[in-house]
Amino acid sequence: MNRDMMGLIVKNDDGSEIVNYDDPQFPSYIYDGWVAPKATWEKVPHFHEDIELVSVKSGTMAYSVNGKILMLHEGDTIFVNSNQIHYSICVDDQIAKYVIFVVHPSVLYSSVKVQMEFIKPILDNKDLSYLRFRDINENTECLHTLMMELPDIRHDAFAVTTQLFKIWAIIRKQSMTLGSTDQEFLSDPHMLLFKSMMHYISDNYTSALTLDGIAASANISKSLCNTLFHRYTQESPINYLMHYRSRKVAEYLRSTSMSLTEIAEQTGFNGISYMSETFRKFFGKSPREYRKQWKDI
Repeated sequence: MNRDMMGLIVKNDDGSEIVNYDDPQFPSYIYDGWVAPKATWEKVPHFHEDIELVSVKSGTMAYSVNGKILMLHEGDTIFVNSNQIHYSICVDDQIAKYVIFVVHPSVLYSSVKVQMEFIKPILDNKDLSYLRFRDINENTECLHTLMMELPDIRHDAFAVTTQLFKIWAIIRKQSMTLGSTDQEFLSDPHMLLFKSMMHYISDNYTSALTLDGIAASANISKSLCNTLFHRYTQESPINYLMHYRSRKVAEYLRSTSMSLTEIAEQTGFNGISYMSETFRKFFGKSPREYRKQWKDI
């Protein structure tokens, strides 16, 4: 694992996350983490082939899955299926602690029969974007316990695999109980359009982008473009662009010794002043303060 990236979200050009696996030879990432107001990994829409589970240790947080905001309290766990747009949200400016488990489903492919009969039907179910386990679900406590045990075994690939099969048995049981027609989980046909606009922004964020250009990248109207961004990110397209550029600024501040002028030029901002003002809006501190804090950590 690259320790400089622990708890952070780094994305490919298409918006999919580059998962910071604990071991390059085993596609699993387990993190005993937290979310706080203006953390750089809060409200960062992303997706990946890996499945993701988050179990809340303390506090209250929210998770957005394909634009649906789901509240999670202590003891709750959410399963996010492969390739869904999701991100964490801080609630009431309070810190929430959690265990996150991101793992590629291939870890479960012990045989073709298991893969085709017990894994793929859930992964390929377009109407099953997530499962939320709360106190009303009989398997919630067991799943939470399994999740809390993961940080201690994160470097033991066999132990993680064994634990994943136990977790998957609960996910499979819950998915069979809900069925595939529950209105809460129905898929959104606009997801691919939104992903294409995410890709366009990540590919062109250093240029002078406009709402017209963002909408045109998906061949949709400005009105629908606005609607989709608010649905999936609770932000306007331009605010999402500014947030994206600010996260890029944070990456440069953490990983380089570039001057603020150079960083502004590399991230599409017209000058240090505008960059600093925008960065403070999203992260609650100036770029200089952020760089100093990161170095101190």
